[in-house]
Amino acid sequence: MLFNSFEFLIFYIVVVAVFFTLPHRHRWILLLAASYYFYMSWKAEYVVLIMAATLINYGVGLGLERSTSVRLRRLLLTLGISSSLGILFTFKYLDFFSSNVQEALEAINIFHAMPAFDLLLPLGISFYTFQAIGYAIDVYRGDTPAERHLGIFALYVSFFPQLVAGPIERSHRLLPQFRRESHFEPQRIVQGLQLILWGLVKKVVIADRLAVVVDTVYASSGSYSAPFLILATIFFAVQIYCDFSGYSDMAIGTARIMGYDLMTNFRRPYFANSVADFWRRWHISLSTWFRDYLYRPLGGNRVSRPLWMRNILAVFLLSGFWHGANWTFIAWGAVHGLAMIGGSLTADMRRKFSSATGLVRLPRLHHAVQVATVLVIAGSAWVFFRAQTVDQAISILVGFFNWEGTNIGTLWALGLSRFEMATALASLFVLFYVESVEEFTSQRALHLWSIRSVRWAIYLAAFYGIVFFGVFGSLEFIYFQF
Repeated sequence: MLFNSFEFLIFYIVVVAVFFTLPHRHRWILLLAASYYFYMSWKAEYVVLIMAATLINYGVGLGLERSTSVRLRRLLLTLGISSSLGILFTFKYLDFFSSNVQEALEAINIFHAMPAFDLLLPLGISFYTFQAIGYAIDVYRGDTPAERHLGIFALYVSFFPQLVAGPIERSHRLLPQFRRESHFEPQRIVQGLQLILWGLVKKVVIADRLAVVVDTVYASSGSYSAPFLILATIFFAVQIYCDFSGYSDMAIGTARIMGYDLMTNFRRPYFANSVADFWRRWHISLSTWFRDYLYRPLGGNRVSRPLWMRNILAVFLLSGFWHGANWTFIAWGAVHGLAMIGGSLTADMRRKFSSATGLVRLPRLHHAVQVATVLVIAGSAWVFFRAQTVDQAISILVGFFNWEGTNIGTLWALGLSRFEMATALASLFVLFYVESVEEFTSQRALHLWSIRSVRWAIYLAAFYGIVFFGVFGSLEFIYFQF
């Protein structure tokens, strides 16, 4: 059941209608049942995995709160984390390790057929597993009390707006909200609908239309020269942002209508002026999860330079691996980790260069150069994220410099008609304008937004854009595969 489907619309309307008619003490039952139904509409039997993650971490939380023994508490936390990661490993990474072990053995002339399990990847398993693990660690640290109500905790793990693609919530933020009584508030309804509408525009008008060109080029990347490879990569950078941030907008909007506040997951990442800044803006719930539960426990930046470099690489390699069981994702994480380290090592040199060239006296130009540099790094890394293999990714990157045999007429053979391509480019312009207004807080734009007739004109334009220019079908959100 996709957010951008008619089935979800009916499901959500029914849930909200019943939600506001129920007394507060019974609402958790409705939301838990709705969340399990939402998940089971994909593959019913895999709801057992959510139940397992729930029971494991619920029990660990209670045990941690009741125990005063440091040794026992550490053992409980270790068992809880290893059990949760064990389920994740089995369903997401077991085949990857099995095939790679077989290749390694064959490389030294040991031919042994490793088992192929061919397990279907459970929807959203990486998201709810990390959310549950985060809770256990928070209880261990004393940052949040153990949740004694099993139903409330089960809802925390499976809350349907953010179940399959985040944001990855924190226990101290979300759990108390389920105990707080919410009311039908017109302002929250409007805010939620605004987010849902904008998320739909990103998904069906921009992301799914650009996906046609991206899929066409990347399916046979060796047949295209530099302009088309570069165009497809730029389109993918926009596609994945609109696809994922569109889902996050809709998740936050659907939760807000019912009175729950989910954390912001994106903050205009393509305006970042450094790789570090990019990760403060991109998939914020995951980047802060790794920061708080891995980077800082490893010592963060309070260690020697070599150890700091180790910490950065560990975080980004694991972040890449979190996304998928493929060397391409590990390479994607490595590119960002090395870029982060390179940025730190060259900081003094870049400051001297900016001073010597006079860039520091031109702050807008200096900022534009920084943003452009980050876009090149992030865009190049996206090639690894989208490619099927590391070899294909490297071939595409090399192809960026192959400008021979270019025929611009074949642009219309990439799956989009002239009208559809014009629609895609116009949508990109609108996206850039909106993001620019939000980034630079245009007072004129804020004044215009305060005018009711202008707001309604924008709402209607977005609605008609979805109806007449949206791509409707079975295109799932990209991050559903993680």
